[in-house]
Amino acid sequence: MPDRIRIIIADDHPIFRGGLRQIISADKTIEIIGEADNGEKALELIQELKPDIAVLDIDMPKKTGLDVLRALENSKTKIIFLTMYAEEDIFDEAMDLGIKGYVLKDSAVSDIIECILSVNEDNYYISPNVSNLLVNRRNKSKNLIKKNPELGSLTKTERNILKYISENKTSKEIAEVLFLSHRTVENHRTNISNKLNLRGSHSLLKFAIENKSYLS
Repeated sequence: MPDRIRIIIADDHPIFRGGLRQIISADKTIEIIGEADNGEKALELIQELKPDIAVLDIDMPKKTGLDVLRALENSKTKIIFLTMYAEEDIFDEAMDLGIKGYVLKDSAVSDIIECILSVNEDNYYISPNVSNLLVNRRNKSKNLIKKNPELGSLTKTERNILKYISENKTSKEIAEVLFLSHRTVENHRTNISNKLNLRGSHSLLKFAIENKSYLS
């Protein structure tokens, strides 16, 4: 039998968590190796057990799902969010932070297994009933390029650096992540500013942060 998909689930509502456990456990390709009723415990379990996938409620005590995700910057665990609300700002932030799945609790019964299997294959899965959020996000990204056609002239490295700038990383931090010298990153920042016609010491940072959700 092939290795099962190792997951943890975290939700502060025991009845919902129990129902989720029952649905997931019925699939013999998936193994639940831990459960948590708050974000702090969920983070501890992910760091200790290193599951393939963590299914997290966004709105949990002690640490929210977003807090947990921010603390897992270099983790290989793929994250699926569960939520009661289809809020665009939360969806965009979750996507910015690197989630692989986004499921509304109302549709978890029908969606969660397909989501886990899809995410395990390194694909994204968004519940069909919130697909409009993904469409809106893509449209805003297209509009950003229309308003700033110069973005198309950026190299892949420059786009990566711009994305890291939007996360408020310093040139030193970006250099470490991309295995570049500090001077090379500074040169790239200058080139990006020139291509985007940005002037002033903070204009590049301001542009990156304002458009963070739509930079690919």
